[in-house]
Amino acid sequence: MTQLCQENNISRVTNGARVRSKIESLKDWARAIKRDVVALWLAARDSRVPAIAKVVAGIVAAYALSPIDLIPDFIPVLGYLDDLVIVPLGIMLVIRLIPAALFAELRDKADAVTARPVSRAAALSIIAIWVLLTAMLVWIVFIRPDQPLF
Repeated sequence: MTQLCQENNISRVTNGARVRSKIESLKDWARAIKRDVVALWLAARDSRVPAIAKVVAGIVAAYALSPIDLIPDFIPVLGYLDDLVIVPLGIMLVIRLIPAALFAELRDKADAVTARPVSRAAALSIIAIWVLLTAMLVWIVFIRPDQPLF
């Protein structure tokens, strides 16, 4: 009986590890798609890219970044399916149209563009502004309710 319980626990652990592995690979794929969309946007503006590749890269990047889809996202399954099929196929087409060394350079630029610096001073200043605005609102509405606002 204990051996059966141990086997069940081991299979649960390995299944959990497989699920985490799949989730991580999907996250990596999504990051790569995001990076490649930025690389396409850069390719559409680069003078070294062939004209047809610029046009296709611009269309694919615009479609990927646009809030308007061919099939709206609220339609079950099909709404997200177009994003999961059209954008990667467009990226693959543009990758075939652009020389490999140039696209690798554009990917490196895209990585640099999407890497966001962390500024604690900016975060603190934004928090301070929100705190001051909230305090002013509380003071105007609750502490001085008898006074007109303007």
